Amino acid sequence: MTVSNVDHREDAHSLCPKRPRREHVMLRVENLSKLYQSEGGTVVALSNISLSVQEGEFVSILGPSGSGKSTLLYMIGALDRPTSGKVYINDVDVFSLSDSEIATVRNKMIGYVFQSYNLINRATALRNVEIPAMIAGVPHKKGDFTATAIMDALGISDKINQKAVNLSGGQQQRVAIARALVNNPSIILADEPTGNLDTKTGSEIFDLLKRLSSEFGRTIIVVTHDPDLARRTDRSIFIRDGRVEKDVSN
Repeated sequence: MTVSNVDHREDAHSLCPKRPRREHVMLRVENLSKLYQSEGGTVVALSNISLSVQEGEFVSILGPSGSGKSTLLYMIGALDRPTSGKVYINDVDVFSLSDSEIATVRNKMIGYVFQSYNLINRATALRNVEIPAMIAGVPHKKGDFTATAIMDALGISDKINQKAVNLSGGQQQRVAIARALVNNPSIILADEPTGNLDTKTGSEIFDLLKRLSSEFGRTIIVVTHDPDLARRTDRSIFIRDGRVEKDVSN
């Protein structure tokens, strides 16, 4: 698998290079199932889900609480292993790789954005953004430059030296998106990224994600409970009881 490295040229577009949409399947899920064992017996979180996402598509996943939408996102992002089925990224069966290779895929090909931000509260905004680059072994000066430039592009350059705990929710989520972008991933996965934000700020965050797809060609899959936001994506996949109920174009 070819994993793209961070680009350290000095303009914003090279930090998040444009990728024109192609007739190319970036992500393919085949017969994906996830079962959990509980005191009450077997819980079926996902049941034989199959879907594909084109490069540069902006896709939303919707469904009632407990429908399996976040579980599906975690399987796609290789944060958890399925009970059965396959996940392909660029035609590579992710779960056929070794644990270290899967970790490389997560670090260099996929960016994650969560509802709870998952920032280190006592660290500065800049250090939070730099973390994936540090894990990838990027030299400190290059990682620092890239993180700073991305934060500037996202309108939070004035927050670089502030601790994450002192930022507003919208600012924290922008830091989280900058962190997701620092290794120049092909895919961005966002789990309820607007769930803790007010309507206006949530809409701004969604606009930012949409721009990353439409202008920069990133493949973005977002779990959301908000049907109005979902209608602004290219496609909406509705999940119920661990199965795809419908898949509609917007």
